[in-house]
Amino acid sequence: MMLELFLHPFSSYSWKVLIPLYENGTAFTYRMIEQPENGAELHRLWPVGKFPLLLDQGKPIYESSTIIEHLQRHHPGPVRLIPEDDAGIEVRMLDRIFDNHVMAQMQRVVNDALRPPERRDPVEVEQAKAALDKIYGWLDDWLAGRQWAAADSFSLADCAAAPSLFYADWVHEIPETLTHLRAYRARLLARPSVARAVDEARPYRHYFPPGAPDRD
Repeated sequence: MMLELFLHPFSSYSWKVLIPLYENGTAFTYRMIEQPENGAELHRLWPVGKFPLLLDQGKPIYESSTIIEHLQRHHPGPVRLIPEDDAGIEVRMLDRIFDNHVMAQMQRVVNDALRPPERRDPVEVEQAKAALDKIYGWLDDWLAGRQWAAADSFSLADCAAAPSLFYADWVHEIPETLTHLRAYRARLLARPSVARAVDEARPYRHYFPPGAPDRD
């Protein structure tokens, strides 16, 4: 097998790479990092230990957005996730917005829940949720009249949006008044590639530190 992906099925950034692989029916070897030999190989290839990591004929590719761009360039499929010209700029912009302003703020809440009770910081959690409220409002306005996040088609931006909004809504639910954003999240979860990633992660929901809600 030419492509090998080191990942965990409950990992948000692993989903981000799985979604384009599933969209395009790209064949790859699934290297689950909970298996000791895969975890050891991941750390040998990338001492930072972050995943997902793609191996393409032995060459490691790091970081989820870069992996997706690599896949499009070297293993293209019917679904083109990063368009050319200004449309590609919009897609990359939304990709960074979802990673930095949704995923990162969600992770602040999760990280706090991972700490021992005596080291938890309610101010940190309050600030993260306030930041989510701001970006939720901006996204609701941005998504008015749009089916997908950018460039009028399913793209890299939606690959970033799916896991970030999935988990962010678990730690700080999107208000019912933000109808565009809530509908967009529902469209994402109904997409077969995203639904597959969600289903593969179901056995690991007990890993979610703040507690997984009984939905989705």
